[in-house]
Amino acid sequence: MSVTDLEPAVWPMTAARSAEGVLTLGGVDVRDLAAQFGTPSYVLDEVDFRSRCTAWRDAFSGADVYYAGKAFLCTTVARWVAEEGLSLDVCTGGELAVALAAGFPVERLLFHGNNKSVAELARAVDAGVGRIVIDSFEELVRLAAAAERAGVRQAVYLRVTPGVEAHTHEYVATGQEDQKFGFSLASGAAAEAVRRVLGLPALELVGLHCHIGSHIFDTRGFSLAAHRMVGLLGDIRDEHGVELPELDLGGGLGIAYTAADDPMPVKEVADGLRAIVERECAAASLAVPRLAVEPGRAIAGPTTVTLYEVGTVKDLPGLRTYVSIDGGMSDNIRTALYDARYTAVLASRRSTAEPRNVTLCGKHCESGDIVVHDVPLAADLAPGDLVAVPASGAYHRSMASNYNHVPRPPVVVVRDGSARVIVRRETEDDLLRLDIP
Repeated sequence: MSVTDLEPAVWPMTAARSAEGVLTLGGVDVRDLAAQFGTPSYVLDEVDFRSRCTAWRDAFSGADVYYAGKAFLCTTVARWVAEEGLSLDVCTGGELAVALAAGFPVERLLFHGNNKSVAELARAVDAGVGRIVIDSFEELVRLAAAAERAGVRQAVYLRVTPGVEAHTHEYVATGQEDQKFGFSLASGAAAEAVRRVLGLPALELVGLHCHIGSHIFDTRGFSLAAHRMVGLLGDIRDEHGVELPELDLGGGLGIAYTAADDPMPVKEVADGLRAIVERECAAASLAVPRLAVEPGRAIAGPTTVTLYEVGTVKDLPGLRTYVSIDGGMSDNIRTALYDARYTAVLASRRSTAEPRNVTLCGKHCESGDIVVHDVPLAADLAPGDLVAVPASGAYHRSMASNYNHVPRPPVVVVRDGSARVIVRRETEDDLLRLDIP
């Protein structure tokens, strides 16, 4: 039975409390998860993940939905994405390697990245990757050469910087002029890139791409981006007599990390983006291109809970209470990096003690090693208790590190009362394996 401290928008769909007040995920008691797999652990709800894939697929019927693998990717997740009918966005040779190892259909792969190496481009071309997103003039030349060597005509997008300011953290805003990605629309670089690609027989320009940022909660930025991107499509038609058939508006939709967040339903997002593009195309007398979107956080984020064990409780009278857990910034860098906000609950028992605001902190040698700021937890919280932090599925495991030589946690999948590891916990032997005496 779910209870009030499990805000539905924040927790996976199967999260619940047992009659004893213990958190269960996918029908599995978190105490059993901790005993079997240890802590910290990322606990991923398979039903929730697959349901979000199908929700995006259905809402964007007739469009291409590329799951953004940078949010979280492993071979099992790549197979789920394929099975649920989505395509996959990779942005490094390593992510491409995971997709290929999983047997992902290569024609449904999209390859991003602002500095793809010659080797990475050659591998993508040789593998038959469906779309490669060109990010610079240098890459344009490299990719054309790779396609010529392989004797193929490679389908490509051009990444365009539309000059749109997304209302998000500066580190994840990617649509404004002053940033490393893409060809500037305002400077004319995008138009020049179009001219160069159209002049290269080894490359087939099939569409344009833009991405204005991450963790966005409305479509206003997308509306302006679509207006400018459709304007460029019109300019291409007028100059070259070509109507490009595809338009990728990127990803970036936000999720609920706390009850204060109010993400848009995916159906509303889909309807809104379609209406925006159709309106702009009608005004420009253009055929409506096939849309593509790239949700990552919106699929993976809410599916996962990080399970920690409390190690110490330190009261600083008149200041705050620090509750130290057995993980921290090595398994969740987002709080330190973006000042991200989370919630947390006492997961291993029911408490009748009044809650008090505490700072949930990690075990690393940094004063900024905070997981959750000012979260209300039971005043009798004690060493050995389990604490759960929801919305841990995006950019947690994928950005995890070995700072202070802490091994990275496992990813444990729960479903229908059973649990299994899909990414094992690192060991000290793993940490030492690359050392050369």
